[in-house]
Amino acid sequence: MNAWIAGARPRTLPAAVVPVLVGTAAAAGMDGDTGALKGLIVWRFVAALVVSLALQVGVNYANDYSDGVRGTDDERVGPMRLVASGAKRPGAVKRAAFLSFGVAALAGLALAATTSWWLIVVGLASIAAAWFYTGGPRPYGYAGFGELFVFVFFGVVATVGSAFVQIVRVTPLALGASVPVGLLAVALLVVNNLRDIPGDTVSGKRTLAVRLGDKRTRILYTALMYLPFVIVPVVAGLSGRPLGAASLFVVVFVNKPVLNVLQGAKGPALIPVLGATGRVQLLFGIVFAAGLFVGG
Repeated sequence: MNAWIAGARPRTLPAAVVPVLVGTAAAAGMDGDTGALKGLIVWRFVAALVVSLALQVGVNYANDYSDGVRGTDDERVGPMRLVASGAKRPGAVKRAAFLSFGVAALAGLALAATTSWWLIVVGLASIAAAWFYTGGPRPYGYAGFGELFVFVFFGVVATVGSAFVQIVRVTPLALGASVPVGLLAVALLVVNNLRDIPGDTVSGKRTLAVRLGDKRTRILYTALMYLPFVIVPVVAGLSGRPLGAASLFVVVFVNKPVLNVLQGAKGPALIPVLGATGRVQLLFGIVFAAGLFVGG
C-alpha cells in the first residue's frame, strides 16, 4: 500500500484540489442565493473533487507505466516510480491507471446526468489527454506540450467545470480565476521537469524544460510562481469580489522555493522545492477560494 501511495505522488495532488475549490467558490451566490451555502450544491462539489483527484492519480499511474515500459525513468532522481523500480508489475500499474480513470468517469457521469451531457465529451477529452501525455505512439509530453495540457485541464477545464456543475453556465469570474490556478499547476510540472532535465535528455524525452535548458527553465518557474499574484487583484476587482485578493498574502511563501531554484538547486535538492510548490498552490487555492466565497 505504501508503494501505491508513493506512486500516486501525493505532492502533485494540490493541482487537483485547488481548481475545484476555486471554481466552486466562484459559483457562490451566482444564482442570487444568500444562504449559508450561497446556492452551492455539496454533493456536486464532492463529485467534482472525486473527478479531479481520480484524474490526477490516474495520470500519475499512467505516466509511471508508460515511462517505465519505455525505460525513460531509468535515470530519474525523483520520487520512486513503481515500474522502473520493480516495486509493481507494469500490468498492475496500467490497471491502476484505468481504475482511477473509471472512478473519475463514474463521478463525472453523475454530474453530467444532472447538469449537461456535454460534460461527457469534456470528460473523455480529459481522460484521453491524461493517457496520451506519455502513452501511445507519439506522447505529447515527450514533445514539450505537457505544460499546455496542465494549464488547460488542471487550470481552465477543472476550475470552470467545477463552477459549471454548480450553476450550469460559464462565467467570466470562473474563467478569470482559472488563469492563476493554471499557472501554479504548471509551475509544479516545470520544477518537476527541471529536476529531470539530465535523465530526460539522455532518454530522449524532449520536455519543455529540456528544450528551454536549465537557466531559462528556472526563469520560467519564477515567472509562473509570481504571475498569479499579479493577476489575482485584477480578477478579484473586476468580479466585484475584492476579498479574493487576500490570497496576495500567500506570496511570502513563494520566496523560499523560488530562491532555491534561482540559486541552482539540482537533482534531489529540488524534491523539497516540489513539495513547497504544492503547499504554495494549496494555500493560495484555499485563501483565494475563501475570499471568492465570502464575497459571493
